[in-house]
Amino acid sequence: MRRICFFTAAIVVVALSSSVAFGQSKSFRLGQWVEIYDSVLKELNMSYVDSLPLDRMMKAGIDAMLEELDPYTIYVPEEENEDLQMMLSKTYGGIGAIIYKKKEGNVIINEPYAGSPAYKNGLVCGDEIIAIDGVPTKGLESKESSDRMKGKPGTPVKFTVRKLRTGDTVNVEIIRERIHIPDVEYFGMVDDTTGYILQTGFTENVSDAVRNAYFKLKEAGMKRLVLDLRGNGGGLMPEAIDIVSLFVPKGSLVVSSKGSTQESYREYRTTSEPVDTEIPLVIMVDSGSASSSEIVSGAIQDLDRGTIMGQRTYGKGLVQSMRPIIYNGQLKITTAKYYTPSGRCVQAIDYSHRNEDGSVGHIPDSLTSEFRTAKGRIVRDGGGITPDVEIEYPRYSRLVYSLVLSGVIDNYVLKYVREHDSIASVDEYHFTDEDFEDFVEFAKTQEFDYRSSAKTYFDQMKKELEKDGLADNMKAELDALSKAIEMDKEKFIRLKKDEIIPFIEEEIVVRYWYQEAGIKVRLRYDEQLKKALAYGK
Repeated sequence: MRRICFFTAAIVVVALSSSVAFGQSKSFRLGQWVEIYDSVLKELNMSYVDSLPLDRMMKAGIDAMLEELDPYTIYVPEEENEDLQMMLSKTYGGIGAIIYKKKEGNVIINEPYAGSPAYKNGLVCGDEIIAIDGVPTKGLESKESSDRMKGKPGTPVKFTVRKLRTGDTVNVEIIRERIHIPDVEYFGMVDDTTGYILQTGFTENVSDAVRNAYFKLKEAGMKRLVLDLRGNGGGLMPEAIDIVSLFVPKGSLVVSSKGSTQESYREYRTTSEPVDTEIPLVIMVDSGSASSSEIVSGAIQDLDRGTIMGQRTYGKGLVQSMRPIIYNGQLKITTAKYYTPSGRCVQAIDYSHRNEDGSVGHIPDSLTSEFRTAKGRIVRDGGGITPDVEIEYPRYSRLVYSLVLSGVIDNYVLKYVREHDSIASVDEYHFTDEDFEDFVEFAKTQEFDYRSSAKTYFDQMKKELEKDGLADNMKAELDALSKAIEMDKEKFIRLKKDEIIPFIEEEIVVRYWYQEAGIKVRLRYDEQLKKALAYGK
């Protein structure tokens, strides 16, 4: 018995010693790393041939360290706190205008917000900002110009402006205001019985905006609601919970989270009475729907409260918290994973390897687990929320992307605005065949890469054949194939007319009737939405 007691006591001592040793080892390694880091910096400071860019080195060092963890744990220095607040609240002090920078040129007003200080002071699309508070914009980057326009609400900022239509150069003083970019960018009836809400973020009070939109749509005769979360990258978890609470019974589990310990487990339930637990719901998602968008769509799916339509979501099931650190910095740190009501974690199994568009790659069922919704339907984890009804996302040709990214469409729209003082109302406006001919003539004069995807692959293949010394032997075949897939600029633009017109139409109406008009035009051509509306009819 004494031997057994001694043996048991020995095991306890070894276990405690291992625990203490582990703690000491962990602390020792951290202390050792700090000492090494400090020693390297001191030696560089004393011996390096040039002065050290300490600010850049510090930021780069911290960023590199955090990259070893996950993509969402980041350091925010004091000077970037304003950008962080803009991200969290979509609010800033400024003039309320989207700008872009001409290469080697001045800043252009691309679009003033309706009712903004820029709008009230007569700035329009195409006006050229020559100077901000006396500083020429020609030598500034786009962000530098934007930062100079921002400032405390109530303070003035002076612009030297070359007007689009008259060419006159005028001085304009604008008093900055608090600018808020709403998360509910649009709501309205898309047919006689279907209400539609476009939600693009989860910043403070967005749930109130969704609630208000619901009541207005109900007054307009809504009998079915589409909540569009496509491209919505998420935001505040409490707002996601409050949005779900509008449509499910009080006390319903929406999401749970768990950190590194059992004690960190938390459940989040609805705490308010719903506005409607019966209205048919459609939640639209895609590969850009992440975080809080996945909380909403996952809860609605698991509770069998609505139908999720579109494409599989992004797969971000990590919870971040803000932690203040010295010198007024902030550390946005991943503290937990979240789980839908059925118990699924939507975090992608491997967040470091994704498709080119950021979406989750194919995950075999063998690597995932089954879960059950409230009514017993099977759903799976492994990355994102898989829609109940998958609707293919429209694919655009390489030519359309090139026209947009090279600025050809933007530059044409500036020309169009210069030549047209007004256009019809957004519901009546259409880009005509005559307008398209004008665009073709303009685009023919612009420099941009108009090759088809097939031509780009052919050019790459030909280079590889030349590297391998095979091109000369296949010259006749390559010449024939090149001739077959070659297409001149004008012919290719005409071929893709139906793809191009919606982009031009949207950009034009935004310049005259602002953001809401652009969304209405987008919905006019939204094939995914049309298929969603037709489902079940």
